[in-house]
Amino acid sequence: MVEFLRGVGNFRYILGMERNTQFVGQSTAFLDSVERASRAAPMGRPVLVIGERGTGKELIAERLHQLSRRWQEPLVTLNCAALPESLIEAELFGHEQGAFTGATRSRAGRFEEADKGTLFLDELATLSMGAQERLLRAVEYGEVTRIGSSRPIKVDVRIVAATNEDLPRLAEEGRFRPDLLDRLSFEVITLPPLRVREGDIRVLSDYFGRRMAAELHWDAWPGFSDRAMAALEDHQWPGNVRELRNVVERAVYRWDNWEMPVAHVEFDPFDSPWKPQPMPRAAEPGASVRPAEQPAAPPALDQITDLRSAVDAHEKAILENALARNRFNQRQTAKALGLTYDQLRHCMKKHGLSERG
Repeated sequence: MVEFLRGVGNFRYILGMERNTQFVGQSTAFLDSVERASRAAPMGRPVLVIGERGTGKELIAERLHQLSRRWQEPLVTLNCAALPESLIEAELFGHEQGAFTGATRSRAGRFEEADKGTLFLDELATLSMGAQERLLRAVEYGEVTRIGSSRPIKVDVRIVAATNEDLPRLAEEGRFRPDLLDRLSFEVITLPPLRVREGDIRVLSDYFGRRMAAELHWDAWPGFSDRAMAALEDHQWPGNVRELRNVVERAVYRWDNWEMPVAHVEFDPFDSPWKPQPMPRAAEPGASVRPAEQPAAPPALDQITDLRSAVDAHEKAILENALARNRFNQRQTAKALGLTYDQLRHCMKKHGLSERG
């Protein structure tokens, strides 16, 4: 299913089969990746999905499965980094009773569970060389052998694998089998990070904000203020879409007045004036004590032509940010800024911040 939500001067694309497996965006880089996955889906060949954390690698795997001829068969997922090396092969290929300590009964592996369907291997680069060798045989010959057995089992499984590592470099360094890389890379889909998806931060922020507002039973969605949206668009998003969703939903649920645009976003949920401070390390005997680091020099200010206006604007921005961080509790804000309550009230009146918003 493809929905089109008309925006201002463009289309916002929401592609997906279910609420939790949707792609949202309009940038060319994003649409090219989704289109490549759609073209590769019916082929039934292995696909590698490359991308930073939070870019939607698992969603691409689900799309590859749902648009394939195997869509009615199982989609089995295994995070290769979630299991110790001693168990990963048993999890992938299964084991017979008594094959190792703790194997009290026979168990089918993920390959057998995914027979006729798709097996999604996340964090592929974390597989040991031994597991890579067995995986290569399974891909090449379509058969697996349970640990503790000598009888191969035929399986018909499509492999979709994902990683945030540079696999060709790992192969050159001897940390990933080049022959396995060749077998798995019929198609390689590299997902763009959010910071290069032009226009998508605004679209995604609106999408996640509306969903959160609906969950909170707001009567309407007020959107974000210009300053809050500018902050969202300026952020580098190392956690990509997953991080953006958390930031937007947190900002919406903390905002109390749905009649006004959401004006504050917090990128670091651990930021607090009461954050625990690290204990100072005891100096080693004979070690010289380094002087405290000086604050960084201020940026070039040669563009300022009105000193009073610049100082007032900076002071107002500090007050607005501190008030929002402290949930508009004026006494806590005053304490966080090292002011008395009366001093804070004077500053708020000076900048027209006596009323919230």
